[in-house]
Amino acid sequence: MAPPPFRAEHVGSLLRPRELTAAFRQHGAGAVDDAAFTEIQDVAIREVVALQQDAGLGLVTDGEFRRGSYWGHVIGPVSGLSVREAEFMFHDDHGHEQSFIAAHVGGKVRRERGFSTGEFGFLKSIATATAKITMPSLPTFHFYRPVGGIDPSVYPTPRDFFADFAEVFRQEIAELAAMGATYIQMDEVPLAMLCDPAVREQVRAGGADPDDLIGVYIDAINDAVGARPDGMTCGLHLCRGNFKGKYLSQGGYGPVAERLFNDLAVDAFFLEYDTDRAGDFEPLAMVPDDKHIVLGLVSSKLAALESVDALAKRIDQAAQYVPLERLSLSPQCGFASAVSGNPITVDVEKAKLARIVETALQVWGEI
Repeated sequence: MAPPPFRAEHVGSLLRPRELTAAFRQHGAGAVDDAAFTEIQDVAIREVVALQQDAGLGLVTDGEFRRGSYWGHVIGPVSGLSVREAEFMFHDDHGHEQSFIAAHVGGKVRRERGFSTGEFGFLKSIATATAKITMPSLPTFHFYRPVGGIDPSVYPTPRDFFADFAEVFRQEIAELAAMGATYIQMDEVPLAMLCDPAVREQVRAGGADPDDLIGVYIDAINDAVGARPDGMTCGLHLCRGNFKGKYLSQGGYGPVAERLFNDLAVDAFFLEYDTDRAGDFEPLAMVPDDKHIVLGLVSSKLAALESVDALAKRIDQAAQYVPLERLSLSPQCGFASAVSGNPITVDVEKAKLARIVETALQVWGEI
């Protein structure tokens, strides 16, 4: 089998079943102990792995079923991190806004224990398809609070912070590789947000230079993943935020495309492309010959099921910039970046995963 990414992909998180979402609440309230909570998670993960394998996918994740959010599980296993109110807001197309919490760096960051190794160990033990492990990208822990997110007495500059934080991720990735992991994916929102003129202006108003941040973030990610072992594929997923169907920003990839595609030491880019918020395919002209593009054309936010013909047409349009053999298909983001998930049903999720497989078979003749 060829190394990933596969023709039919998904980003990682999947809708939690009701029993699991209830268990998260009960565990947080102290009504369910750790052992019982783990058992509930184990059962749910076995079921969601079967769901993915039944859909015909060549990869599986654990749905991120052990996490409260796609990044929050890092708090605790890594010292020096806590949470505070973010400086941005989620939006929808009806004018509603949603606040959220983000990381705060108040001490030296050190890896006290693994934050994804336990997840991978269980997933690998039950999966027959390739096990993919997702992890938040390093900029996630800075950008949402770009002004006051790092205590300057601990780290005078973001680069000082990322020098230590990259070591945390190097250690995590090395342990995953030793356990047999061959496919990792970093989930990155800040670089996509820096495509939005309004976000860039907000960053400037806070005293930072958005173009300088792009360089800082690319260097941080490279420092973390650039020395990964041979045989390990690393993807980078970019989207404009995903929480209960809402988003953080909009704007095509043009402002970051050249540096993003050429400077990042990853093998594949998973790109949000399900709405006009992500712009057109023209920035893909800057993708070098050694990079793979996974087109996020299927919405994980909206229930409407995309047609095979419509998806194939958009893939053909993207192939004007990147050859078809270096393209794949996926949703634009996960179905549940937090426990609450997006406002769709599991049946819709199943249908969308099946549609991705169906389209891949029609377009490429393989999954």
